[in-house]
Amino acid sequence: MSKLSYEDKINLYNERKNGCSMGTLSKKYNIAVHGVQYLCCLIDKHGFDILRTTKNRYYPIYVKQNAIDRVLINNESIWSVSLDIGLHGDGLLHSWISKYKENDYNIVERKRGRSPTMPKKEFKPKSKETYCKKRK
Repeated sequence: MSKLSYEDKINLYNERKNGCSMGTLSKKYNIAVHGVQYLCCLIDKHGFDILRTTKNRYYPIYVKQNAIDRVLINNESIWSVSLDIGLHGDGLLHSWISKYKENDYNIVERKRGRSPTMPKKEFKPKSKETYCKKRK
């Protein structure tokens, strides 16, 4: 749902509450019906403030672990857990769970930032002999 602007999301929600069907809204805004339904439920639960967030939200390990435990141990649906937490889509929780299972039931934090392109070389000062040879 990131391809919709803040105003588009508000308009979509208002049109849905005015009786427009999910199918027509999905065609109009070019998103899946599932996305329309999730967005409306998210705004119903958390209000319009949930839409005003910065890009690249960071979720700490304990939040991820709590959400994964609710799904795997308590047998709650991914839909309801992601709505309770306020995720912008339930696909994020799906990916957390699949990565959790791939890593032998451990949460691995992805390193943030740009990786160095070239490894750092150790600086070795040259001896006096090499400096003297170059001068001649």
